Amino acid sequence: MQQKGTAALDTCRLRLRRFTPEDAEAMYRNWASDPEVTRFLTWPTHPSVDVTKAVVQSWVEQYADPGVYQWAIVPHTVGEPIGSISVVAMEETAQEAEIGYCIGRPWWHQGYAREALHTVLEFLFQEVQVQQITARHDIQNPRSGTVMRHCGMQAAGILPHGGRNNRGIVDVAVYRLQVQDWRAQRERQSHGKPE
Repeated sequence: MQQKGTAALDTCRLRLRRFTPEDAEAMYRNWASDPEVTRFLTWPTHPSVDVTKAVVQSWVEQYADPGVYQWAIVPHTVGEPIGSISVVAMEETAQEAEIGYCIGRPWWHQGYAREALHTVLEFLFQEVQVQQITARHDIQNPRSGTVMRHCGMQAAGILPHGGRNNRGIVDVAVYRLQVQDWRAQRERQSHGKPE
């Protein structure tokens, strides 16, 4: 693998970029303070913007490490972060990364999570040269799995009592995508063949 750090990535609608301390207010307002957003997440709803400021500051300090991947999701039409996407675990020996993401409620069901995940998958496979990418979700949050499937990830099974989030101990669905399958999907898409 070739660690590249949190590089800025652009799509037609989004900029994925590093967080800055100035993003704390938007993060708190747009998603971190919303219990509906954090319901299925592993970190608690932020009770105050001071908590968010501390979290963002810790991320900013971690950017010195090229193995850290923590992006703010910024739609061009909004101009501030509406969510985040990150590598939550990296296994260098196996050349494997696990991705997690969340989006503020006003921007649900608009394809932003799918667009961000698709872009990060491409970056990690092409630039960082990981061999496999995984993601997981609480089985009571099936929309997250829909995002993963739309990006070509394949269901790898359910882990009973496989995780803990703000609901407690939960069953977890695991998805994965290996680099050879990602390349095959891209090849089919380039020739206009359906998935």
